[in-house]
Amino acid sequence: MQTRWLQCEGTWFVGVDALPTDATGAVDGVPLAGPLVDRIGPRDDLHPAQLSIIYPGYPRPRAGESDAAFRYRRNRDAAHMDGVLAEGAPKRRFLRERHDWILGLALTETTPGASPLVVWEGSHVVLQSAFQTALARLPEEVWADTDVTDIYTEARNTVFQICKRVALFTRPGEAVLLNPFLLHGVAPWQPASHAGRHGRMIAYLRPESPESGQIWMWQK
Repeated sequence: MQTRWLQCEGTWFVGVDALPTDATGAVDGVPLAGPLVDRIGPRDDLHPAQLSIIYPGYPRPRAGESDAAFRYRRNRDAAHMDGVLAEGAPKRRFLRERHDWILGLALTETTPGASPLVVWEGSHVVLQSAFQTALARLPEEVWADTDVTDIYTEARNTVFQICKRVALFTRPGEAVLLNPFLLHGVAPWQPASHAGRHGRMIAYLRPESPESGQIWMWQK
């Protein structure tokens, strides 16, 4: 797994579907439980959890990453909306995945400066409006193949201007539940921050939405 998923010169383990959780979110017989389950409801369609691990020194350049992309990672936390994927050369962006929500579960103890998840308050409103403008009047079957690069970039820039950046420091036993349109990223590792030998480790679940495109697009 380290060979496959370790990126950014050994400072980021991407770990897509790396944790062997089952379709209900349980791992090794331990169920997904707590107040968050009351919010999301029982599920039997969850993917194996992403295991996102950050190590001291993050960020370093990722293999194949341009200088501009690395500056964005370093200066803007690689802020993104999940499911909007960059493809081709030059890179163009497409809404390839529609998630129900994004759930993060902290697995290791760290200090607050150890590359926490960061979000931009209210950014989901800006991005949702942008995608409604770009896609809602098109047939749903063409959404995934519609180039949304320009409107997505414009919406991100608006978010940076008007939305507050917030670091979400979490400890084991705590969870974060994100709106699927929320702009989020990973903060650089701050000097004098600490984590154990396993790094800053968070498990993420982000299932595909079972809703129709129009319901998903106009969700509150």
